[in-house]
Amino acid sequence: MALDHGDPGDAPSTPPPLTELEPVRRPSAAEESRTVAASTNIATLASLTADGDPWASYITYGLLGGSPVLCVSRMAEHGRNLLQDSRASVSIVAPESASDPLAVSRVTLAGSVESPIGEELAAARAAHLEAVPAAKYYIDYSDFSLWVLRVKRARWVGGYGRMDSASAHDYAAASADPISPNAAGALAHLNADHASALLDMAQTLGGYPDATVATCTSADRYGLDLSVTTPRGNAATRVGYPSPIDDIAELRSATVELARRART
Repeated sequence: MALDHGDPGDAPSTPPPLTELEPVRRPSAAEESRTVAASTNIATLASLTADGDPWASYITYGLLGGSPVLCVSRMAEHGRNLLQDSRASVSIVAPESASDPLAVSRVTLAGSVESPIGEELAAARAAHLEAVPAAKYYIDYSDFSLWVLRVKRARWVGGYGRMDSASAHDYAAASADPISPNAAGALAHLNADHASALLDMAQTLGGYPDATVATCTSADRYGLDLSVTTPRGNAATRVGYPSPIDDIAELRSATVELARRART
């Protein structure tokens, strides 16, 4: 008999923390959405045909603020679709490597497209060309049009069990995380050369005094995510910096401070 989605069956349960955790801020759904959108320049566009059927297309885009800027031809079916129905969404997958593709962060941005005019047209053109330099060969062709997707809702998925939605207002007000897209080298260094410090963080700050191994799986402007091994099983925890950081260059000092706190 197939298991219900909420029934873990024989899967091992996650051991809870043994000590009380400090509140640790996480990036909001809006921030996560902006981070994914800024991480690449390719997406799948969903538009509607004249018959009302959904039509998915591979596209490139730039960003004007957080709004995707599309450059599409009326010779393409999706270009004709946008001309007759402005409703659209784009699905963007972060360029992360994972053994399970469904563990990779992604976002769907839904709304309506509009043709930019005046100063916004120049800004949209520049934004698209910055993200897609090859567009210089066709962006001014008469059959191509620029569209700005006015995002009305964002739906972010960070992997299994991690998902949330963001309103148009929250998405527009958020900014992409400056740390996580640039943290791969720092994470490799932490795990290779500072395993004992990560274990101290997990035991003292992360709620798992019985942890035997801890590895850092991600870093963002607010803190570090840790994967911990305990005699009770494997778990995930999080430790936060004293204050948010705004540049990858600040990550070292922030982790040094975490290690100091964990050892006092």
